[in-house]
Amino acid sequence: MTMRNGRTVRDLRRENRTAVLQRLYFDGPMSRFSLGPATGLSSGSVSNVVAELVAEGLVEEAGSVDSAGGRPRTLLRITPGSGCMIGVDVGETRVRIELFDLTMTELARTERPLAVDSPSPHDRYEVGVVVEHVRAGIAEVLDTAGVPVEGLLGVGVGVPGIVARTAEEGAVVHGQTIGWDAVPLERLLRESVDLPASVPYWIDNGAKTLGQAEMWFGAGRGARSAVVVLFGSGVGACVVTDPTESGRALEWGHLTVRVRGRRCRCGARGCLEAYAGAEALLERWREAGGRPPAGADEETALTAMLAAAYPADPAAAPDATALEVLEETAEYLGAGFGDLVNLFQPERILVGGWAGLQLGARFLETVKGYATEYALTYPAARVGIGLGTLGPDAVTVGAAILPLADFFARGGRRAEAETVEEQPAWASTVRERAAR
Repeated sequence: MTMRNGRTVRDLRRENRTAVLQRLYFDGPMSRFSLGPATGLSSGSVSNVVAELVAEGLVEEAGSVDSAGGRPRTLLRITPGSGCMIGVDVGETRVRIELFDLTMTELARTERPLAVDSPSPHDRYEVGVVVEHVRAGIAEVLDTAGVPVEGLLGVGVGVPGIVARTAEEGAVVHGQTIGWDAVPLERLLRESVDLPASVPYWIDNGAKTLGQAEMWFGAGRGARSAVVVLFGSGVGACVVTDPTESGRALEWGHLTVRVRGRRCRCGARGCLEAYAGAEALLERWREAGGRPPAGADEETALTAMLAAAYPADPAAAPDATALEVLEETAEYLGAGFGDLVNLFQPERILVGGWAGLQLGARFLETVKGYATEYALTYPAARVGIGLGTLGPDAVTVGAAILPLADFFARGGRRAEAETVEEQPAWASTVRERAAR
């Protein structure tokens, strides 16, 4: 049946289910009585939707709360074991794979190191090696948690670069800085990973998945708009203008900050990444006469640089070379933040990524000062700049949110499940395994 606005009764049921699931997910446990005003649905609609979701195992009772003069009201919550998602972070030094239940509780994880001593990032990110890491990691986390693939809602993958989609190949990755030229990653994963064809893959930019995680669970909660920046070997960002929707990835690291400046990994000159990414930052320190630890990976070397510039012993003299490079980097970052403020006028700018969390803890206040100098006064006075709160796992968490968000958008049904009867056949098995 089609209504006047073109929506069908089926569309309306899906939207009602989505509204209830989202409110229970973000604000639960809640009673049926509280769900009405929270979702804008009538008490009858709430009762019908809740009855469906409880019967399918997606929602369960979670105690009760006293009411004003009446019987206690039963609280409801999302059933943690009614589904699971895998998040993958194709990072600079390793591929991290994590398995989560429906409430984003981690069930299992594994990390597969990349060859950090490779002569170039292109060698480190050899496509076949990355695909094999993802394949083996997915098999490992499912086996470790004892979760059957029938309970898997999807696999989310965060990658460096621009992600496009085609009807023939699915998600295709254009990762110029890592040597990926139109890599058909979704097709390669489907051919390699031993999962049913019905399990969806959600592949997106790593900065975008980081932004998704911080907006749902981290420092972005409650913000109407935000820009979340990711600092690692390189630099990326995501702009979010609706907290319930996924953001838009920005190649912010390839904004030109100095005409005819340093050569960037992308091949251009003067990119912000050529000055502020961890790889470039350490290279600039080395060129200026600094001595990063021999044979150390980037994370260890950056820790050493910060320790040299900001010694723990107040009586010790700082390494003047390291300090000068870091102070110059703070100004470049401040100018880059100023551009973000002027372009998007966000409510918040959040800093994440392993390098961003290390750097931010040391000189974020200095960066804020430069951002104020380089931005227009009105939007600069209305933006809060701070660190993300989810730590180094944020990209993986955000990647796992991608299939979860789609699941909610479908009203708690899989992409291939068109009726209630098709959906919950596996749910009891997943709940039993997750409860062990």
